[in-house]
Order: sequence, then C-alpha cells, then structure tokens
Amino acid sequence: MANDIEKTKKEEYVRQTGSLKERLGRVKKTRWWRFAIVALIYVLWTIWMGNPWLLLGLILLADIYLTQFIPWGAWKGWKPGPMRTLMSWIDAIVYALVLVYFLFLFVGQNYQIPSSSLEKSLLTGDFLWVNKVTYGPRVPQTPLHFPLAQNMLPILNCKSYIEHPQLDYHRLKGLRNVERMDIVVFNFPAGDTVAMKYGSSEDYYSLCQHYGHDVVNSNKDAFGEIIYRPVDRRDNYVKRCLGLPGETIQIKDGIVYADGKAVPQPKNVQYFYYVQTDGTQISDDVFEEMEISVADRHHALDMYGNIIPNLYVLPMTGQMAKTMKSKPWVQDVQRFQPDPSEALSTYPIGVDYGWTHANYGPIWIPKKGAKVNLTVENLPLYARCIKNYEGNDLEVKNDQIYINGKPATSYTFKMDYYWMQGDNRDNSLDSRYWGFVPEDHIVGTPSIILISFDKDHKLFDGGIRWNRIFKLPNQDKK
Repeated sequence: MANDIEKTKKEEYVRQTGSLKERLGRVKKTRWWRFAIVALIYVLWTIWMGNPWLLLGLILLADIYLTQFIPWGAWKGWKPGPMRTLMSWIDAIVYALVLVYFLFLFVGQNYQIPSSSLEKSLLTGDFLWVNKVTYGPRVPQTPLHFPLAQNMLPILNCKSYIEHPQLDYHRLKGLRNVERMDIVVFNFPAGDTVAMKYGSSEDYYSLCQHYGHDVVNSNKDAFGEIIYRPVDRRDNYVKRCLGLPGETIQIKDGIVYADGKAVPQPKNVQYFYYVQTDGTQISDDVFEEMEISVADRHHALDMYGNIIPNLYVLPMTGQMAKTMKSKPWVQDVQRFQPDPSEALSTYPIGVDYGWTHANYGPIWIPKKGAKVNLTVENLPLYARCIKNYEGNDLEVKNDQIYINGKPATSYTFKMDYYWMQGDNRDNSLDSRYWGFVPEDHIVGTPSIILISFDKDHKLFDGGIRWNRIFKLPNQDKK
C-alpha cells in the first residue's frame, strides 16, 4: 500500500513539472483519445450555442486531460484518511452535478404532474421526461443555480439560484416550433412576483386584485415576503397549446375556436357536471370505477356554503357522464354553467369584458413582428406583454398611452405568444386566467411517462399505475 502511494505521488509530481513540450510528451495515448472525444463534443456544443468565445474552454479541457498545470488530481496522492475520502466524494459529486446541470439545461428533465388540470390525458402523480431538444433548449438566463431544484432548496427553504448575472433570452435551434395540441411545459407567466406564504397556490396578481395591492405588500405576516423570480426560475406549469401566434381565439360553450374554426377536442376532455341522486350517497367503489380521484369528489354547495347532500359537482368526460347517468339511483346529470360574476377573475384580471372560462374572447394572440393598434379599451389585454414580458415602461395619462415615455397608438411585439389550456376544462387555471405564454417561458414538451403514482392508494396496493409506465403522454397529437 505504501509503495502504491509513493508511486502515485511520484507520477503526480512528474505530471505537474516540466515545460509544455515535456508535459505533452508524457501524455498517454488513451488520454489523448479521451481529450479528442471530449473536445469534439465541446466544439459541436459551441457551434450549437452559436458563441465562438466558448472555444476558450478548450484551454481548460486541455489542461485537465493533457498538460495539468493546475493540479486537478493532487489529492489522489494523499495518504489514506478522512481528507482523501472527503475529496474523493467531492470530486464525484461535482462531476455528477456538472453532468446533471448540462443534461437538464440542454437535453431534458423530469417533471411531476401536480394537479388534475390535464386529466384524463395526464394524471396527478405522473412523472414525465420533458424533452427540451424539440423546441430547442434555452441558454440559461440565470446560469448560477442548483440543477436539482427549480427555485427553492428543500429543507433549507432558501433560493436555489443567484439572481446575477442575468443573461438575455436566447433559444438554440430545435427540431420544430410549438404546434397546436402539443402538451407544453413552461414557466408560469404570472409567477414573476410571488407572495412567499402562498407560493404557487395563488398568484400575486390575483391576491392584489382580491385584497388590494397595499394590503398584500404591507402585511408580511399574512402574505410573507414578496419576491421577484427570473423567467427560468419561475414555477413549471404544463398545459395543452390551443392557440398559436397571430391567431384569434374565442371560446363558446367550452369549445375553443382559432380564427373561427373549432379546435379538435382531446379524446378525454373533461367538464364539470352536476350529478343529482335520489338521496343515495355515491360510494367510493363507484368513484373508483369512474376513476374520479378523492380530490375531485365534491358535493354542491348552496348559497350559504352548506353541502347539498344529493347533489355533486364532478369532473367527467362525456362517456363518464353517460355511465353515471345510467346508474339507477341517479336522477339527473347536467353540464355545469359558470357564474357570470366570474368575469372579473378571468384574464385580464379586474377588467370586465363579460367573459367567463366557458365563453371567452375573441382575443388576438401576439406574434413576433406583428403590430397591434392600442386603445385604452384593449390595452389591458396586452399590457403584461408590453410591460412585464418585453420590458417596456407603460403608463396611461389622460386617456393617452405612453410607452417608454413616448405617446403610442400601436405596438410591435418582440416575441411569439401562445394560448395554453388544460383538458380538464372547468378545473384548470390556464390562459383564460393569466393570459398568454411568451416564447421565452417555453421549457419543452413531455416525451414519455417515466412512472405514475396514485396518491389515493398505498404504494403496493394500487399506488403504482403500472399501465402508464413508458406510455406516450400525448395520445391526442397526430
């Protein structure tokens, strides 16, 4: 053992001494091959990134694999003991984190479905592999972040990123653009400002609308610290793309129309239905048969908030509604109709266009390079795009719109935007509530379901949905 240590020390000493020519002369052929492969991959990655300055990184790679002017592996010559063991662990962890960092940034990452907004296409508890290559990965806008956490470190409960430096948005070349009916993972557009005690359960702008801006920002005990999050550190959402840049979207009785043509309904699209029974309580066995999760089993409430024992409000597909209606103790099944007072909670929040989530629009989706004529009446539709997403100063004085201090009657958009909705149409917080999704918020598209857990069952008693493992997540995309 002692001889081996001395031999290692001697080898390290020899590698770390001498001129550049002497060092290169001592490099083994296998190490040259390893360097050649890594350098080739690095050069291809630099070409993909479109930034020739990154080629300077070849100098660092050459030193790691060949010249070793920096004593990268000096710790390997230390005597066996705690410090050498610690350094070996640090070396392995750093290598793994760097590998994961690049994998998550430029290839893809795992994502868990947290809610029922896309049921029955995707189920709560599905773990997806999100492909970033399809639309092209974004160059990180917040490069200094922990690769395994989106915005908060667990246990420590602190930010998982450092705000500075912030890089401009740039997307690498992908295989194609976002298409209609794609299931898309994106950063939550209204998640730029967050009340920490609410997190992603309710966005900051809805809180301000409900409680008042001054109340939310001055009451730290109730709402927590108010923080700003960079685009790529905002919470991840997943919805289906129903509207593309430059199209006019309108929703009539829950059906989405793009430029006047009905967008195909997903096969398993769900709506809320009222289910009236003869007084019989719907059993857990029936709910299991209908595949309605515990979280979605609701009684209807009267105007005072009291439960109506024989009336339920349940998310169901058309086929599920027919099956439920066939039950002998079911008296009636009717589609849920939204309350017109909902207009103030739809996008744009606080502006009454008379729209509900089931009857919405028409609304034009901004497109890169396209110009929209602005009026005081239509400005609320595009104010977030102009101000929050594209970084302009925007204000209205005496019914005159000013952009960056200059009077404006129109605006030309710098980015493409998309209209995203859930398949669980009456139980999805989507573009109808927080507006358009800018292209710089797009993360990727799910390519496969890795595994799926049913939280309503114990792990080995139906808790794993074996029939969903390695299933394609988007059966409706042809």
